[in-house]
Amino acid sequence: MNRGKDIAGIGMTSQRTRERLVQRLVEQGISNIAVLDAMRQVPRHLFLDEAMAHRAYEDTALPIGFQQTLSQPYIVARMSELLISDRTPQRVLEIGSGSGYQSAILASLVGEVSTLAGIKPLLQAARKRMRQLKLRNVQMRHGDGFEGWLAQGPFDGILVAAAPEQVPQSLLAQLAKGGRMILPVGADAQRLILIEHTDQGFEQREVEAVRFVPLVPGLSSG
Repeated sequence: MNRGKDIAGIGMTSQRTRERLVQRLVEQGISNIAVLDAMRQVPRHLFLDEAMAHRAYEDTALPIGFQQTLSQPYIVARMSELLISDRTPQRVLEIGSGSGYQSAILASLVGEVSTLAGIKPLLQAARKRMRQLKLRNVQMRHGDGFEGWLAQGPFDGILVAAAPEQVPQSLLAQLAKGGRMILPVGADAQRLILIEHTDQGFEQREVEAVRFVPLVPGLSSG
């Protein structure tokens, strides 16, 4: 297999197709240049099975197996933009690495990414993609998202890519002073929430309605 050609993409996965996606993101209000560049450069088609790769640059969530999805590009860009707005976080925790796509986007925007996956086969596949893309500032571990990664914290940013019914206090405890956490919250009606750890405590605001797979406690080996 020609890995270089694989990453560059052809036809429906070509650079021209990626540019059209970036233009759609701009039209939807994504304005952070670093985020748009990351969305342009990271080959989303690598994070899907070959049969789904031709749909990689549609602005929609796509299945990756194990009842999990590759998030809609707009949501990936929006959450990334909220996390890094007016700052460059050095240490970021991602909960729910899934295919590894959001991890790869973050890798070009922040200093270090520590990411937890609850499903071992998805973690193994994501690790291979990180090696293929030579992303050396991403650490991945099989872990329970509700527990976070205490040994790597505290974190300047926390991004949660699955929806708990309430904000996990265990993750708030790992958010550094001045840090931000972005996560979907809710069961049926989910809202994207931005939390900032200020000198006065935690300030929270709702961003928009979203739809994510639920964040469930525990681990799965497959």
